[in-house]
Amino acid sequence: MMMMGSPPESHRRMSRSYSETTDSTAPFSECRSDRTGDLDGLLVCSDDDFSDEMVRGFILDLESPSVESQLRAVMVLRFLAKNSTENRLRIARAGAVAPLVALLSHPDPQMQEHGVTAILNLSLCDENKAPIAAAGAVCHLVRALRAGTPAARENAASALFRLAQLDDLRAVLAHSGAIPPLVALLETGSPRGKKDAATALYVLLATKDNVAPAVEAGVVHPLLDLMADPKSGMVDKAAFVLLCVLATPDGRAATVDEGGVPVLVDMLETGRGKQKKVAMLSLLQICQESDAHRRLVVREGAIPPLIALSQSSRDCEKKAEALVELLRQPTENGVSRRCGQLETMVA
Repeated sequence: MMMMGSPPESHRRMSRSYSETTDSTAPFSECRSDRTGDLDGLLVCSDDDFSDEMVRGFILDLESPSVESQLRAVMVLRFLAKNSTENRLRIARAGAVAPLVALLSHPDPQMQEHGVTAILNLSLCDENKAPIAAAGAVCHLVRALRAGTPAARENAASALFRLAQLDDLRAVLAHSGAIPPLVALLETGSPRGKKDAATALYVLLATKDNVAPAVEAGVVHPLLDLMADPKSGMVDKAAFVLLCVLATPDGRAATVDEGGVPVLVDMLETGRGKQKKVAMLSLLQICQESDAHRRLVVREGAIPPLIALSQSSRDCEKKAEALVELLRQPTENGVSRRCGQLETMVA
């Protein structure tokens, strides 16, 4: 049964100052490769020193019976694909994708980590995404995301984000079980891992059918914790992911149950420009078709900051005024009708 008051959890999240410096205009614009230097000194040559023949030799070594040869080969290919678009293309065209994908299930954690990162680096080229998926990488990346080293988990999440940019792969990723381990990484990962998980979830949850498994996996709780903690550096990313969650009735109910309304009202009052707008749109979603949610939003004090927002931001003026009008309407039919008008404005 839904609790309409502020749950105890919400009190821990309140009274925060949203003064982080993250660029909220493009919270998911990062496209990164791995962050290593020279791979522990094993590589001392620049990528210009590696001919196509040498690259093909390293690809052959990926299937060598010698673990040492395999390890050196995957590290070299990972390095070559790190910063060069040309190298990513020539490595993939030379036949590296399938043997690299095979290494994703290697029993040696270090080998698996290098394999995951090499696949991540190759996936930064759009031309390589479909061949990587066709080689069966998704299930192996999901497995690394669940049980790999910390670096393998982060890089697997980042690689899945890249693959999820192909529309026809989002359902495949969800059906392969990617969402629960992404939620786990969002909750327990390193700061880098949490950002990678949020980025992947943002793309996956753009498909509404993927929201239910995320809600079931408990995505709302860590999102609200990150939104309420400016020191996390994740306020913007978490808020945009939550906006995707709020597109479904289950997501709205879970957000209210987890104490999300006070967090959003606090962001509406103290957040920076885009944060205020996202908070406003989130509260709009919560108010859809629910008088009870609307009353809770009013009780938490949303109207004064909405009025202030309407007076201070031309971009948000009409939407904020319309939401204030919605919150002041007493009938359920009024809520539904007005929300439909607001959704048209937002779109």
